Amino acid sequence: MDEKPVKYKTDGRNKKVKSAPRSSRKKPEKKVLTLWDQASRWYDSLVGSQGTDFQKDIIMPGVLRMLEVGKKDRVLDLACGQGVFSRYLSCKGIHAEGLDSSEELLKFARSRSGASVRYHVGDASDPKNFKENSFDGIACLMAIQNIEKIDLLFKSACRWLKPGKCFVVVMTHPCFRIPRQSHWGWDEEKKLEYRRVDHYLTERNVPILTPPFADSKSFTLTYHRPMQSYISALVQAGLCVDGMEEWISNKNSLPGKRSKAENRARKEIPLFLALRARLMAPPAVEAMSKDLSV
Repeated sequence: MDEKPVKYKTDGRNKKVKSAPRSSRKKPEKKVLTLWDQASRWYDSLVGSQGTDFQKDIIMPGVLRMLEVGKKDRVLDLACGQGVFSRYLSCKGIHAEGLDSSEELLKFARSRSGASVRYHVGDASDPKNFKENSFDGIACLMAIQNIEKIDLLFKSACRWLKPGKCFVVVMTHPCFRIPRQSHWGWDEEKKLEYRRVDHYLTERNVPILTPPFADSKSFTLTYHRPMQSYISALVQAGLCVDGMEEWISNKNSLPGKRSKAENRARKEIPLFLALRARLMAPPAVEAMSKDLSV
């Protein structure tokens, strides 16, 4: 095979000098941002460092009660976003950890949290994120409807929980809050505020345009599922659903012709659904515990 010709360059005195070989260094790979990374600033402005009023007044206190955890227990905030619930738990003396797939949201979380709260980047459906039997409680607040493969997430939660401990999931109520398929209505004859639902049992995903997205090709997805889908997936993952609560809005309408009816409707039609699933201890473990307690 013929040798490739050697390239020369001239120095200042017109002498031919052998060229130095070009560097074979690769350019650093550009970081790929998830859609939630891109929407992180908008979402952070929406939720804030302390959470919305709904989170502060209804969701976080309710989840803490349902988790049945105490000080020094280790609790995972699953799909933690900017770490609002993680910090809430930490203030209660609980060892909180957060897991989220968005590095950008976790930057907000770390900048506002003390060293006692640990955050991890990872897919919530990947069981390799943590060791088996790691947590005294796991919670997923207002994120499950943005996650496609809930069966894998529930299996991961089942693996990470200690026997007898709880996994709590909170979402907007899937019976009454269905994107583009439910809305408030007014019955003039009865002077009654009602909730209209046009679609419920069939699962579907709905594209949601969120700032700074400006075109129809860039969006996040919200997944509508009926209650039976959540409960069945939890049971199939190996968890026992032992608690369910429906939480109403704490808002009140300004005085007006319809304010009384609007406030009554808020009290009757719940805004949030909370499910608690427990990892039941195997019979052998229960028997051993009884023997040790004698």
